[in-house]
Amino acid sequence: MSERTIRRAAERHAAKQAAKLAKAGIQFQTTNTVAAEQPLTATASSGATFGFPTEPESAPIPAQNQPISDAKLAANRANAKLSTGPSSAEGRARSSMNAVKTGLTSRSVLLSSDDVPAYQQHLDRHVKQFAPTNDQEKSLVHSIADTEWRLLRIVPLEASIWAVARIKLAELYPDISDPITRQSLIDGEIQLAYRKDLSNLALQERRLRNQSAADTAKLDQLRADARKKRATDFDQGFSMYVAAKKRNLPFNPAFFGFVFSVEEMEHHINRLEAIRFIKGSPSELTEDQFVTLMG
Repeated sequence: MSERTIRRAAERHAAKQAAKLAKAGIQFQTTNTVAAEQPLTATASSGATFGFPTEPESAPIPAQNQPISDAKLAANRANAKLSTGPSSAEGRARSSMNAVKTGLTSRSVLLSSDDVPAYQQHLDRHVKQFAPTNDQEKSLVHSIADTEWRLLRIVPLEASIWAVARIKLAELYPDISDPITRQSLIDGEIQLAYRKDLSNLALQERRLRNQSAADTAKLDQLRADARKKRATDFDQGFSMYVAAKKRNLPFNPAFFGFVFSVEEMEHHINRLEAIRFIKGSPSELTEDQFVTLMG
């Protein structure tokens, strides 16, 4: 047998013996050296550990676990009071907007300079226009309103870039006497110098418009699915109601999971009878009843 085979056999034997002794409550203080080269030393313990040095019983207490003095505790508290962030309203407002850059991609739709009442009116107009009926629709309407609020910043931001650039580059081409030609050259320099900023605005505008279109399409699809489901449920519930009515049985739509009322089904019956009456088909309505329904 080779030396390597003998060494591995010794290691396996030592591991088996250690496992047996571990069950008996014996712990071995060992290192990661080869078992055949290092004798095992047994000490009484609650279990066995292999290859990990054990701490002596008199090991010093780590510094972080030692009790701190009253003076040190008072100093820590004093330092904490000096690290509470901005104290003024203006400072806190600036701090809260640290993550906001152009206001086109930020999570917070409102900038510190935005008119909060104007934004609320903008949101209210969207709620009135789309009239959401559940939480999912409300979330989509809110997202549409926020996206359009960001879109409203595009034109002012682009205008501000041009205004700043024209001031900074106003002294270019002093030898050109024709003002139109000179301004045209300066505008060309602005396009070159600020093309990254202007391109970014155009990119953000496309992204925001795509997002608004996607949210609107999702809202339309939700409403189409809801209308389809309600129509299917109404047809089923209506046929059940007509059958129950013919047998003079009570009918509670909510019991069957329907969200419409008996009044809605009665109105549907009247509508069907009115259609028959107008077309000259047999109808249970008299002329006076028809006139009353037409109100």
